[in-house]
Amino acid sequence: MKRGGKGARKGVSLIVDRIIENAPRVPVRDLATLRKQFPGLGPEQIADKLVAGATKSSATVGAGVGAAAMLPVPPAMPAELAAEVVGVASVEIKLIAELHEVYGLRAPGNLKERAAAYLTSWSEERGVEVTKPASLNFALGGQMRRELRQQVLKRTVRNLPNLIPFLVGAAVGAVMNRRDTRRVAEKIRKDLRERQVPWDALPHHMSAEEIGEPGSPKALQDRLRHDGG
Repeated sequence: MKRGGKGARKGVSLIVDRIIENAPRVPVRDLATLRKQFPGLGPEQIADKLVAGATKSSATVGAGVGAAAMLPVPPAMPAELAAEVVGVASVEIKLIAELHEVYGLRAPGNLKERAAAYLTSWSEERGVEVTKPASLNFALGGQMRRELRQQVLKRTVRNLPNLIPFLVGAAVGAVMNRRDTRRVAEKIRKDLRERQVPWDALPHHMSAEEIGEPGSPKALQDRLRHDGG
């Protein structure tokens, strides 16, 4: 029993390591790119488009694992389940990062620091506190890993039925992930709406580099307040 518990903990830790390793590589569209791709749309409309795309992507990942569970002998299912969790995490982290762009609340710092901030946002299911750099530094430590393990464990436990052949198929795997991704998106959007920068006040021409400078979201809000006053 103890051996099984250690194995499960090791498996979760390996999944967390893969998620952390992949996070800085997730392609994130900046605000200027999103505005070009969705011309004429406001923040809520773009956010709706982002959520729709992410739920479709996570459903595709779930469908693949669900289909594998229908095979007569699924010897690689633990690996398949790990791949599903990592894949869906990447989809949701990308969604979270782009929602922060849309609401004018891009996490400060370099690529690695922003990735850590969005990882924490994913594990805690709330927006990044962009005006509190100390919290971002804290996110790079052991606390983030512990919270990620808890999130991965919750996701894995919810998806355990995928391991039961003939009971769960591709359609059910897709529905589970679509539901979970939409739930995470709703929590993040609710949090970001309370702190968002007014859409009309965000410069259309601002580049990813300009938005990404450490502390720039707060600096942007301070500048907008100064200009308006």
